[in-house]
Amino acid sequence: LYTVISGPDAADPLTRGIVPADPMPNLKRGIRGMRLARMPAAEREGVSAEMLAAYDASLDILEKLGAEIVEIKLPFRFVDLVTASAVMQAEAYYFNSALAEDAGKLLGDAVRARLLSGAKLTAQDYLATSHYRAGIKTALAEAMSGFDALLTPTTMHAAIPVDAVDEAILPSRFTRFGNLLDLCALSLPNGRGAGGLPLSLQIVCRGFDEATALRIGYAYQGATDWHEAMPAGI
Repeated sequence: LYTVISGPDAADPLTRGIVPADPMPNLKRGIRGMRLARMPAAEREGVSAEMLAAYDASLDILEKLGAEIVEIKLPFRFVDLVTASAVMQAEAYYFNSALAEDAGKLLGDAVRARLLSGAKLTAQDYLATSHYRAGIKTALAEAMSGFDALLTPTTMHAAIPVDAVDEAILPSRFTRFGNLLDLCALSLPNGRGAGGLPLSLQIVCRGFDEATALRIGYAYQGATDWHEAMPAGI
């Protein structure tokens, strides 16, 4: 399925000239000799103890499979890139303004508010964030030199019931930077929280390097059975 949907899209200039790697030939090669980045210790602040325990256990498993785990020095804090969203806000409003501004359209209040926030941005806001983004992309490429992937939790805590979600709080501390910086990422279950709901590991690779993310994920799933677990009560 990945092979079918991957490749250049005439409607998306970012994909022009990209020839994606077929993940299948190397999917089962294992990860021995790979160099995987552990997130900086400062990024553990605010993450639940059970999520960190699952994260650390995942790193131990990947190390036992032959990967070298090394702490990386990042040119940013993850939380800083959650708020550096003028590009996404402006583009989201541009493409969805008719939907957001029509009160008769069925749209969640929080989603509508996020879309409408893009209407308040100035050209200077957009260009300043675009310039910042370009600099961070270059700095991250330098930091990632010699690494095959960056490993993080996917969220700060275990999955929660829908009725407990506060839509005013964005849960994208560890995922926003991937979108902003044109990276690719794979998330997969790596444990259960106290409430029986999933914990998750995120494998972040360079843009259009999904084959590497899938290879690492395949190795991890082959050594664990969290992907077969069902939440309690189901």
